[in-house]
Amino acid sequence: MEADQQFVEMLVKAIVNNPDKVKTDRIIDERGVLISLDVDPADMGYVIGRSGQTARSIRTLLKIVGAKNNARVNLKINEPEGGRGPRPMAAAAAPEVFDTSAVDDLII
Repeated sequence: MEADQQFVEMLVKAIVNNPDKVKTDRIIDERGVLISLDVDPADMGYVIGRSGQTARSIRTLLKIVGAKNNARVNLKINEPEGGRGPRPMAAAAAPEVFDTSAVDDLII
Protein backbone atom coordinates (compact mmCIF):
# COMPACT_ATOMS: atom_id res chain seq x y z
CA MET A 1 0.00 0.00 0.00
CA GLU A 2 1.35 3.41 -1.00
CA ALA A 3 1.94 6.28 1.44
CA ASP A 4 -0.97 8.37 0.16
CA GLN A 5 -3.42 5.48 0.43
CA GLN A 6 -2.17 4.62 3.93
CA PHE A 7 -2.53 8.27 4.94
CA VAL A 8 -6.19 8.40 3.85
CA GLU A 9 -7.03 5.14 5.62
CA MET A 10 -5.31 6.20 8.84
CA LEU A 11 -6.98 9.61 8.85
CA VAL A 12 -10.50 8.34 8.06
CA LYS A 13 -10.27 5.44 10.52
CA ALA A 14 -9.53 7.98 13.26
CA ILE A 15 -12.70 9.93 12.39
CA VAL A 16 -15.37 7.24 11.92
CA ASN A 17 -17.18 4.95 14.37
CA ASN A 18 -16.68 1.82 12.23
CA PRO A 19 -12.99 1.84 11.25
CA ASP A 20 -13.12 -1.81 10.16
CA LYS A 21 -15.43 -0.85 7.27
CA VAL A 22 -13.07 1.77 5.80
CA LYS A 23 -11.74 0.64 2.42
CA THR A 24 -9.62 2.46 -0.14
CA ASP A 25 -8.67 1.69 -3.73
CA ARG A 26 -5.81 3.36 -5.57
CA ILE A 27 -5.90 3.88 -9.34
CA ILE A 28 -3.25 5.59 -11.46
CA ASP A 29 -4.30 7.17 -14.76
CA GLU A 30 -3.19 9.98 -17.08
CA ARG A 31 -4.53 12.62 -14.65
CA GLY A 32 -2.64 11.29 -11.63
CA VAL A 33 -3.61 9.14 -8.68
CA LEU A 34 -7.23 8.59 -7.69
CA ILE A 35 -8.01 7.19 -4.26
CA SER A 36 -11.57 5.92 -3.87
CA LEU A 37 -12.91 5.79 -0.32
CA ASP A 38 -15.70 3.52 0.94
CA VAL A 39 -17.06 3.85 4.47
CA ASP A 40 -20.05 2.56 6.41
CA PRO A 41 -23.21 4.52 5.44
CA ALA A 42 -23.67 5.60 9.07
CA ASP A 43 -20.21 7.25 8.99
CA MET A 44 -20.71 9.35 5.85
CA GLY A 45 -21.59 12.42 7.90
CA TYR A 46 -18.31 12.20 9.80
CA VAL A 47 -16.30 11.94 6.59
CA ILE A 48 -18.17 14.70 4.74
CA GLY A 49 -18.51 17.07 7.70
CA ARG A 50 -20.65 20.18 8.00
CA SER A 51 -20.95 21.81 4.57
CA GLY A 52 -18.25 19.45 3.29
CA GLN A 53 -15.51 20.97 5.44
CA THR A 54 -14.02 17.65 6.60
CA ALA A 55 -13.92 16.19 3.10
CA ARG A 56 -12.33 19.41 1.80
CA SER A 57 -9.71 19.27 4.55
CA ILE A 58 -8.88 15.63 3.84
CA ARG A 59 -8.46 16.45 0.15
CA THR A 60 -6.18 19.39 0.97
CA LEU A 61 -3.96 17.26 3.21
CA LEU A 62 -3.90 14.52 0.58
CA LYS A 63 -2.73 16.99 -2.08
CA ILE A 64 0.15 17.97 0.24
CA VAL A 65 1.12 14.30 0.68
CA GLY A 66 0.98 13.91 -3.10
CA ALA A 67 3.10 17.01 -3.67
CA LYS A 68 5.81 15.55 -1.42
CA ASN A 69 5.87 12.52 -3.73
CA ASN A 70 5.63 14.57 -6.96
CA ALA A 71 2.17 13.17 -7.75
CA ARG A 72 -1.25 14.67 -8.29
CA VAL A 73 -3.58 12.87 -5.87
CA ASN A 74 -7.37 13.16 -5.80
CA LEU A 75 -9.94 11.65 -3.45
CA LYS A 76 -13.30 10.25 -4.47
CA ILE A 77 -15.74 9.47 -1.66
CA ASN A 78 -18.08 6.74 -2.89
CA GLU A 79 -21.70 7.20 -1.90
CA PRO A 80 -23.12 4.10 -0.14
CA GLU A 81 -25.61 1.81 -1.85
CA GLY A 82 -29.02 3.44 -1.94
CA GLY A 83 -27.44 6.82 -1.32
CA ARG A 84 -29.38 9.72 0.00
CA GLY A 85 -32.71 10.77 -1.35
CA PRO A 86 -33.36 14.06 -3.07
CA ARG A 87 -32.76 17.10 -0.93
CA PRO A 88 -35.91 18.54 0.60
CA MET A 89 -36.82 21.95 -0.73
CA ALA A 90 -35.91 24.67 1.73
CA ALA A 91 -38.71 26.86 3.07
CA ALA A 92 -37.19 29.96 1.48
CA ALA A 93 -36.98 28.25 -1.91
CA ALA A 94 -40.53 26.89 -1.80
CA PRO A 95 -42.98 28.69 -4.04
CA GLU A 96 -45.27 30.93 -2.06
CA VAL A 97 -49.01 31.05 -2.54
CA PHE A 98 -50.68 34.39 -1.94
CA ASP A 99 -54.28 35.09 -1.08
CA THR A 100 -55.30 37.54 -3.81
CA SER A 101 -58.86 38.14 -2.62
CA ALA A 102 -57.87 41.34 -0.77
CA VAL A 103 -56.09 42.67 -3.85
CA ASP A 104 -59.13 42.04 -6.05
CA ASP A 105 -61.29 44.34 -3.85
CA LEU A 106 -58.94 47.32 -4.23
CA ILE A 107 -60.12 50.18 -6.40
CA ILE A 108 -57.28 51.97 -8.04
